[in-house]
Amino acid sequence: MLRLFRATNFRCLESAELEFGERFNLIHGANASGKTSLLEALAYLGRGKSFRGASTATLTRHGSTEFLLFGEVQQGGRRKAMGVRNGRVGLEVRVGGEPAASAAALAESLPLQVIDPEVHNLVAGGPELRRRFLDWIAFHVEHEHLAIWRRFRRALKQRNAALKSRSSESTIRSWNTEFLELASELDASRRKALALSLDSLLEHGRLLLETELSFEYRPGWPLERNLAESLEAGLERDIALGATQAGPHRADIKISYDERQARKLVSRGQQKLLASAMILAASETAQRALERPLLLLLDDPAAELDRDAISRLMSAVAALGCQVVATSLDPETLSFPEPPIMFHVEHGEISRLSQ
Repeated sequence: MLRLFRATNFRCLESAELEFGERFNLIHGANASGKTSLLEALAYLGRGKSFRGASTATLTRHGSTEFLLFGEVQQGGRRKAMGVRNGRVGLEVRVGGEPAASAAALAESLPLQVIDPEVHNLVAGGPELRRRFLDWIAFHVEHEHLAIWRRFRRALKQRNAALKSRSSESTIRSWNTEFLELASELDASRRKALALSLDSLLEHGRLLLETELSFEYRPGWPLERNLAESLEAGLERDIALGATQAGPHRADIKISYDERQARKLVSRGQQKLLASAMILAASETAQRALERPLLLLLDDPAAELDRDAISRLMSAVAALGCQVVATSLDPETLSFPEPPIMFHVEHGEISRLSQ
């Protein structure tokens, strides 16, 4: 869990330092005061990227050339430092006082999930978001998943390069062996991740939407063929388009709600609850595998939800056992089973309130 956090020159936060409680932390303030920027900074510390898709230039405070984020993570009785610096020279990551090769080291040290006002896109948006969702679970429960995913992406890039250059069919087929082997490993890893999380997905669907959900993995090629047959059948189309059309990079999760396809038939509020159920289930699955609590960031969770729905959501959050950092316009909107550590934000200035 994250105990100490500092942000320097991140968006509107010139200099901020917070000590978080083990369970519930609430940040409140007016619109545009800096609440979401703070959550974005916390997520960046654990991911090395913005959950809002913002560029480094946008994240860096006006007049500054770089931003710096620092945290102390407690695991058992020990604390470990981690930090991120980004600016004109690029991303620099340090964990435990040592340089890290990639942002994956951040995710290992500070596993976190985010429920923000755009979370409904996990249901309503394109397949890429649901692949990322599944890959996040697999990353935390399958030790080799990241390496497999990276090797598959390289194999895909190589095959696509051969397609774009209009190489001979025999040359393109020569890339298929490695592509198929890695596709099979990635597919198996994702299927295992979904299987491990399925009971929790169904249970959180019942808790939040009070109905039955179903989750069907779609591998990225027609079910009536295996991938090798799909590559062969689609070779001419791949050459014409200059890109591989079948494979795990096209995978998706079909979500059904009351036997209807969820992304088409539920309201935005219901989509938010459904997506939140998925995030909570993923968090529970990862916590079980890692045997430690995750950090859960809630950005204005009450938005677009009625009183009953937000009550169900907050009850499910509390039962999960995560460390929670939530934002709200009104501190009375969100209910916690115990008094949260309270912070107030105004014009990018953060102060801790006495209990």
